[in-house]
Amino acid sequence: MRLSAAAVAFAATLPYAFAQTSTDCDPLEKTCPNDTGLNSKSFKADFTSDGGLSSWTEAVATKIELGDQGAEFSISGDKDAPTVETDFYIFFGRVDVTMKAAPGQGIVSSVVLESDDLDEIDWEWLGGDTTQVQTNFFGKGNTTTYDRGGYSSVSSPQDTYHTYTIDWNEERIEWIIDGSTVRTLTYDDPTTLGGKNYPQTPMRVKLGSWCGGCAEAEGTVEWAGGKTTFD
Repeated sequence: MRLSAAAVAFAATLPYAFAQTSTDCDPLEKTCPNDTGLNSKSFKADFTSDGGLSSWTEAVATKIELGDQGAEFSISGDKDAPTVETDFYIFFGRVDVTMKAAPGQGIVSSVVLESDDLDEIDWEWLGGDTTQVQTNFFGKGNTTTYDRGGYSSVSSPQDTYHTYTIDWNEERIEWIIDGSTVRTLTYDDPTTLGGKNYPQTPMRVKLGSWCGGCAEAEGTVEWAGGKTTFD
């Protein structure tokens, strides 16, 4: 069985971040080269066209096809985690993704903004949850608590295209579905620990899916909705 998530389009409206050399490196642990920024105020990717993946990098072993329905990310085994990420970083801005989530027990679809020092802003969908989407954020990879997540209602995310938005600036983050704000996080929210855990470093945009129901950790399997089978 092949489980797929489809993304039709990606668009971003962004402040300028000047182009520089990029590498995978945590600047909290060592000196790192500068990140590559986007030299325009906006960027759009149409995944129904052949050139839709220009300016994106595919993770190793990613299974992805472009077609009339957009970019289809496929999982056919427990080690599959098809993912693409932008070749550039953004530092505040608005990101819109029009997509369907992947169906299937334990299958997780995600739209993630993530920095080299592990600031993170997320949308996550569980393949067995047909009524909700999860939102979350992390600061500098801090996973000492898991009280920062939220749930928002959405109709049939596996069967219906919706536009999911992250609108991020230095004062607040908004998660938006089809133009309606479903969650707002402010810089001084108690869960940011006085702003320390508020995402505030340049990020790449990552789109993908993975098998949470294939994980070894029981807590991850439970969160993902149960064990995944590929019969």
